[in-house]
Amino acid sequence: MSAQDLSKLQIDRGAKSFGPKRRPRWKKWVAGAAIVAALAAFLAYRSANAPAVVDVATVTSAFPSQGFTILNATGRVAAARKAAISTKATGRLEWLGVQEGSRVRAGEVIARLESLDVGASRDSATAAVNAAKANLEQGAAELRDAESAFGRAEDLFAKKFISEASLDTARARAEKARASVSSLKAAIGVAEANVRSASVAVEQTLIRAPFDGVVLTKNANVGDIITPFSSAADSKGAVVNMADMDTLEVEADVSESSISRIRVGMPAEIQLDAYPDLRLLGEVSRIVPTVDRSKATLLVKVTFKERDSRVLPDMSAKVGFLSRAPAPDERKAVTAVRPEAIAKRGGQSVVFILDKDNVAKQAPVTVLRKLGDLLEITGAKPGDRVAISPPEKLRDGATVALLGK
Repeated sequence: MSAQDLSKLQIDRGAKSFGPKRRPRWKKWVAGAAIVAALAAFLAYRSANAPAVVDVATVTSAFPSQGFTILNATGRVAAARKAAISTKATGRLEWLGVQEGSRVRAGEVIARLESLDVGASRDSATAAVNAAKANLEQGAAELRDAESAFGRAEDLFAKKFISEASLDTARARAEKARASVSSLKAAIGVAEANVRSASVAVEQTLIRAPFDGVVLTKNANVGDIITPFSSAADSKGAVVNMADMDTLEVEADVSESSISRIRVGMPAEIQLDAYPDLRLLGEVSRIVPTVDRSKATLLVKVTFKERDSRVLPDMSAKVGFLSRAPAPDERKAVTAVRPEAIAKRGGQSVVFILDKDNVAKQAPVTVLRKLGDLLEITGAKPGDRVAISPPEKLRDGATVALLGK
């Protein structure tokens, strides 16, 4: 190849390139930043318009006494005077005159056992008394005759008409008649004692109420065999169980660590689980000086200062031991809510009440006082659902999402 041909093969460095052009790198960074900014703006918008997630509490009714309650305890209602009614006699139950809930008076006959045998024994003893009294009348007549004969014998002996032996015979007859009368009187006493014993046996077939009270349970029916200790097969011991409702009290368990805060005569407020809106005044009557080692508690008995016919034995109850007796205006329930439900909007205390669709309605409230763990308020009513710890972004009319749902 010639030199001229080789010169044609040289590359022209000044010639323009006609391939694709490369984009500048700074434009890629600008595009990426724009995408990130758009995504952040979208997330911020979504977060700002997402429903607030809140927990919910219920506006409740509370009593002002919660503000000066020293200690709370649980227990049960019990009657200080109660009895299982039975009898010392053994027999078949012939009549039962009460049912559960019957009110009875002291001494009232509530049941009766068959008493034909003991009744016959009493009649026999009564007849024996009558026979002994008749014998006494006969003995008294013989005594009068013997004493009269002895008097005549003394007159005749003084006149020497009879012998001394005849006088002795008359004297002996009078003394014998006198002794016979004493014996007959003693026999009457024995017969009358037998009547009393038979009457007691008859009385024991009558089952009487020992005090005024209410029948709690019926343990036997007509036809059942009643025995004193229920030792026979298919027999019953107590016919009924009854209690004196005027002696009802609450037996509450108080821990050892808290018993120093309780004293006899201390005012208390009793709430029954069956009637949550019923609050009755009570007073600590006594502290049982025995520790339950398994629970480390002592039994405190609280008497009712107020009575209510709905209170029944064995009802569950809560006792609030108070530092002082409540005033009359502190006996009524007030509206209360948890402190976390109170929020500040525009310098005013408000709560956010949720409707059935979880739409929050801002309601202004007035905080009156602290009641234990709650605050007494006005502006809401018991049963309203309110948001707990509402966030700052929550506004009136906003829809909320419930925590955990």
